Amino acid sequence: MTSFAFVFPGQGSQAVAMLDGWGDHPAVVETVSEASDALDEDIGALIKNGPKEALALTTNTQPVMLVAGVAAWRAWRAEGGAMPDAVAGHSLGEYSALVAAGVLTLAQAAPLVRFRAEAMQKAVPVGAGAMAAVLGMDCAKVIAGCAEATAIFGADSAEIVEAVNFNDPMQTVIAGSKAAVDKACELLKANGAKRALLLPVSAPFHSSLMKPAAEALRAKLATVALSAPQMPVLNNIDVNVETDADRIRDALVRQAAGPVRWVETVLALKARGVGAIIECGPGRVLAAMAKRIAPELIAGSVYDPATLAETKHSLAG
Repeated sequence: MTSFAFVFPGQGSQAVAMLDGWGDHPAVVETVSEASDALDEDIGALIKNGPKEALALTTNTQPVMLVAGVAAWRAWRAEGGAMPDAVAGHSLGEYSALVAAGVLTLAQAAPLVRFRAEAMQKAVPVGAGAMAAVLGMDCAKVIAGCAEATAIFGADSAEIVEAVNFNDPMQTVIAGSKAAVDKACELLKANGAKRALLLPVSAPFHSSLMKPAAEALRAKLATVALSAPQMPVLNNIDVNVETDADRIRDALVRQAAGPVRWVETVLALKARGVGAIIECGPGRVLAAMAKRIAPELIAGSVYDPATLAETKHSLAG
């Protein structure tokens, strides 16, 4: 059997009715019910009916994506799917990975990610921050462009922009204050980027402007009991596997205001001997990224019974 890792998507992969493909699969129904109890709201109705604008609110997106990832994971295991050699998650998806590895229960994780979302939204007023995807440019040039844009505003200015998501070799997301992100987009396009597209988000996630959110999360995580991982979880912030509860907490705190090192994460999974990257949850965003980062890897997805069966077959081959 091909060695494989499961990776869990984060914000941006949500869609109204994204669990409908599972029908009434018991593992999915149970997951939705458990999360609804933990959040004291009908999360299943929100996922099924939306509207899209409600799902796009950060305070909703983070819990619904957690639920979708964990539901796919539980369905995989319920259908006899093998344990992966490692797990990881893109940004918010790291919480789904920690649930899969047994570090957090879903009942712990659902209110935790909602708290995280609320803290992130409070850290920077809506409209004051921004994010943009820079396409067709090496990440080193993106980092240099961000430094150039920040310098224009002067050393004492609050205007900053940073590279925050290293998604694939030619796609980097930047974040910071709105004026600095706009300036960086202008400079990066002038310096050869194919595109620099503002993203429809409500806060500059993973930038240093999120430090107030990170500190709020630190206090919250101190109250949450973590269990020992049942398999390796590769984190975003250090591209490292931690087993100590305090170190796992610290990585989650720093992740909120630090970059998502996804290119390095996929390469680190490959270095561990993984031959396949399987996206567990709605969409194929991470599977597509994996192929651009390491084309020799098998890439697949598990988001409904058909893709689950297809993935089991491809891994068995």
